[in-house]
Amino acid sequence: MPHAMFLDAPHRPLVRREIALDAPKAGEVRLRVLACGVCRTDLHVIDGELPNPKLPLVPGHEIIGVIEAAGASVALAPGTRVGVPWLAHTCGHCRFCSTSRENLCDNALFTGFTRDGGFATHVVADASFCFEVPREIGDVEAAPLMCAGLIGYRSYRMVPPDAADIGLVGFGAAAHILTQLAVHQGKRIFAFTRAGDLDGQRFARSLGACWAGSSDDAPPTLLDAVIVLAPVGALIPRALSWTVKGGVVVCGGIHMSDIPSFPYSSLWGERMVRSVANLTRSDGGFLELAARIPITTTTTTYPLTDADRALDDLRHGRFNGAAVLVPD
Repeated sequence: MPHAMFLDAPHRPLVRREIALDAPKAGEVRLRVLACGVCRTDLHVIDGELPNPKLPLVPGHEIIGVIEAAGASVALAPGTRVGVPWLAHTCGHCRFCSTSRENLCDNALFTGFTRDGGFATHVVADASFCFEVPREIGDVEAAPLMCAGLIGYRSYRMVPPDAADIGLVGFGAAAHILTQLAVHQGKRIFAFTRAGDLDGQRFARSLGACWAGSSDDAPPTLLDAVIVLAPVGALIPRALSWTVKGGVVVCGGIHMSDIPSFPYSSLWGERMVRSVANLTRSDGGFLELAARIPITTTTTTYPLTDADRALDDLRHGRFNGAAVLVPD
């Protein structure tokens, strides 16, 4: 029977329930889920750190599925394999949507947050916010690309093109993808993990990082840019201290703890701190780039009904790369 894992309230275990196979409305598609990545943003939702989720809610926004049914005005045909990302719908006419900044739409909907997501055997999605997935990438391998890849890529695009030395703080799903992209482009990557995570540091070096250490350590040279992927605000002043004059610190997560005060001298020298919000559909071009390079995602798979175990393993850093749920 079709089923999904529901969040009824923050801080509670997910509950398996059967679901109806609703017919998609105009502009929508119904997918049979092939794989769904488990993202740190899912933890932020489940832990109550992102306010006002739809409840009860099916989490999950790194969805790979095949179209079973399509509503009116949908160009995608049944049988097409697509990915569903975090950005689920926008109004299309506000000042942000009309200036190619749909990621900032005030009326946006988000998969696995304000719209049911992919911790399920089936999901309904807005067809215009689905991406066709290159056939060279497998279902499980493609799932982390839908958020860790797409929003990581958006973060990477905030780095000046001439940056040669780039720090990645928080070596999880996004960082292991970005390392492969950056190394392919001739950049030098400096990877920062949790203190004592020697396995994660070895993993970073195996992907091409030229240096890997703890976020308590300073890198051996000043960096042109740092992308902070860990949701820890105290890392921002530290990242600024690692950058050259004119350097950029990019905050790549949707949630972060408060940033402590720091002296103006840390920012002076035309350094910059900026955030990345969501993604736009134009960021979907990363999928073709990932297939060409090619980028290989390291994944640990879990049955759908083991979603809580996958989330707990993510919370405690028990695997490298990304966790992916597969229907059981």
